[in-house]
Amino acid sequence: MKFRSPAGLAGLALAVLVAVPGSAAGQATVNLRVEGASSTVVPRTAVTTTTAPVNKSGQPGEECTGTSAAGALERATAGDWTGTWFGSGLGYGPNRILTETPDPSTSYWAFWLNYRYSDSGICGVEVQAGDDVLLYADCFTGCTPRFPLRLRGVPAVAAPGSSADVAVETFEVAGFPSVTTTVAARGATVTVGSRTFTADDNGIAHVTFEGSGPVGVRATKDGGFVPTATEQTCLTTGSDGLCGTVVPDTVAPASTILGLRSGQVFKRRRAPRELSGSVSADPSGLWAVKIRLTRRLGKTCWYFSGSREEFVKRTCGKKYAFKVGDRQDWSYLLPARLPRGRYVLETYAIDNVFNKGAISQVAFRVR
Repeated sequence: MKFRSPAGLAGLALAVLVAVPGSAAGQATVNLRVEGASSTVVPRTAVTTTTAPVNKSGQPGEECTGTSAAGALERATAGDWTGTWFGSGLGYGPNRILTETPDPSTSYWAFWLNYRYSDSGICGVEVQAGDDVLLYADCFTGCTPRFPLRLRGVPAVAAPGSSADVAVETFEVAGFPSVTTTVAARGATVTVGSRTFTADDNGIAHVTFEGSGPVGVRATKDGGFVPTATEQTCLTTGSDGLCGTVVPDTVAPASTILGLRSGQVFKRRRAPRELSGSVSADPSGLWAVKIRLTRRLGKTCWYFSGSREEFVKRTCGKKYAFKVGDRQDWSYLLPARLPRGRYVLETYAIDNVFNKGAISQVAFRVR
């Protein structure tokens, strides 16, 4: 059974009831939402109040503090609302908010703060950081009063295919001063993306998540209940780069040798001296670019030592690489032009998560 506080029934249907504003609070960031009779007028919006007074009549002295709920409404609508001034003890009763104007003979803008019905009007409540301000079109005569829904337990992040128990609550209001009681919203519909689920007698809907990325979750209920704001869940495997996750870097950087091609033959006086190449971009960054240069003349083999900066004789087949830097574009200047022989230049790169790239190779000869 629904109840309405005596204040609402008394025709103080302008949400400007008994409280007289005290001293102004400080500026605060709050969430404000306005629901019309059949659609959302202002979606849940984070606004920061200011100290600028709110005056909708243009008359001196008819002002609310900018740090009140009226100030939050002023910020959320960019001032696009009207109100009737009912005196310094009552403040403004909203008439039109953006495009919606409830019938003043039967309806008014109900004012709830942190999911509690407020006997005070929007001028009479100084909002605090984190408050939830809700105004919605409600009736006080000739119809069934409306009550808001609230969602609890919606995970911020979920895995595709996972499930969760989401609670849907509504409220009853009785007495004066008003007492708001939370009750289960049995039979409410919870919409997750394009799929719907029904809350049981305890107001619990067992929902499952499909797809990937952001998905909206919202609760509605027949009978004039005020729907919830759309909550956001983000679906991610945890390693797909969605919802702030990072895709693991499993791809190694690719290397290319520049200025040389396999099969080239150089005269001694034109033999290469500067070796160069490039490496593909890597999301983890480069840890090292390495090269190895081997020389063979007859049955004798050498490798070039980066630490000694000279060719060192070694058993043929032995390979020794050295680091030439950690930049995408690299070059290495040999102490002198290469002497006669057959050469193999190889290069590869390693990124910062130690993915080792494939070897790029060219074979050439100096005669």
